[in-house]
Amino acid sequence: MGVMDREFDLVLVGATGFVGRLTAAHLAAAAPPTVRIALAGRSAERLEGLRQELPPVARDWPLVTVDVTEPAAAADLAARATAVATTVGPYSRYGFPLVAACADAGTHYADLTGEVLFVRRTVEELHERARMTGARIVHACGFDSVPSDLGVWLTAEHARADGAGGLTDTVLVVRRLRGGLSGGTIDSMRQQVIAARGDTAAREVLADRQALSGPGDHGTTGSGDPARPAGARHTAKARGRAFGPLRQDPTTGRWRVPFFMGGFNGPIVRRSHALADGGYGAGFRYRELQDTGRGLRGALRGGATLATLGAVGTGFAFGPTRAVLDRLLPAPGEGPPPEQRARGAFAMEVTAGTESGTRYRTTVSAELDPGYEGTAVMLGQSALALAAGEGAGAGVLTPSQALGGALVERLRAHAFTLEVRQDS
Repeated sequence: MGVMDREFDLVLVGATGFVGRLTAAHLAAAAPPTVRIALAGRSAERLEGLRQELPPVARDWPLVTVDVTEPAAAADLAARATAVATTVGPYSRYGFPLVAACADAGTHYADLTGEVLFVRRTVEELHERARMTGARIVHACGFDSVPSDLGVWLTAEHARADGAGGLTDTVLVVRRLRGGLSGGTIDSMRQQVIAARGDTAAREVLADRQALSGPGDHGTTGSGDPARPAGARHTAKARGRAFGPLRQDPTTGRWRVPFFMGGFNGPIVRRSHALADGGYGAGFRYRELQDTGRGLRGALRGGATLATLGAVGTGFAFGPTRAVLDRLLPAPGEGPPPEQRARGAFAMEVTAGTESGTRYRTTVSAELDPGYEGTAVMLGQSALALAAGEGAGAGVLTPSQALGGALVERLRAHAFTLEVRQDS
């Protein structure tokens, strides 16, 4: 069967997990009634309970009981679907059989991974396989890394359309961030720290800013926007330099620290640069920062942020302290109550210079908890776009290179702000 002639248009795997339930609720509210959606997980009882909680439109959605860590079961599921979206992490532990099955079957795939090691493995082992079958393997379809990836891509597209040339120094600053980290995200962080502690090669990958930039046949994956055809092969790598952990912006006087998710978002953005037709510019450089405020209070807040992240990272590396953190932090499948999530919001700003000297400022924001409702919308809309055949390309891609303008417009339709303007 062709990929568009399968039993299901979209299968949501891990539907009964915390973020999975939110994604299922978004699909029930936002998916066209003609889209054939199935809910998948290991427990038939929990799947039925979820279905009964959803709006009536979802009461007839098929339920698929499956353990996607089993290669044969994952292969059977992939063969039945046009697109698969999965929330089952940590992906380095549970995710490879399903993504490999999708690459083999020509099935489009979206996930929420924030794990460099997992994406590095799929790039190395599955990129060419997915290109051959036509599968679009799209990682990082949640808060990491859709705002970063689409924000930079949108900036580069506007600069290109204006004739301003490629991007040069490009900085994403987190202006506002209210919300929590899911237990699954924390577990992914935990597993990467554990892997790096016991494996020199893993530590080298995690320290490599270009860890995800290849392989990739530049100019054949498309720009992520089907309106622009593939062009010349791009071979330049993004350049980078070290930045101090706590800096004061000389123009605004505001204090900034490296954004804790930049260690994953940065490699995803650089992969997009490597895959895009012509790239984002031969002098493209990228980093992510978090604004902690002005004056002494801002400096103290920045120092506290760095100390907290350092303590968590060190704590995960050692068994006794990891056991303490495990009792304090949310476990996989856990998350905050609705009233707490309702206060969530995020605002991120990309500023970029160009080869012509023109500067751009791009805002990506939403009045949604970034790790929960916001991520559910981003994953749900990415999956619906894949199921509908929107976007372009094949291989192990990124949100911008697989879906580009299609995903931008879908998110705008769900109250996300994605705006670009020239910066005076």
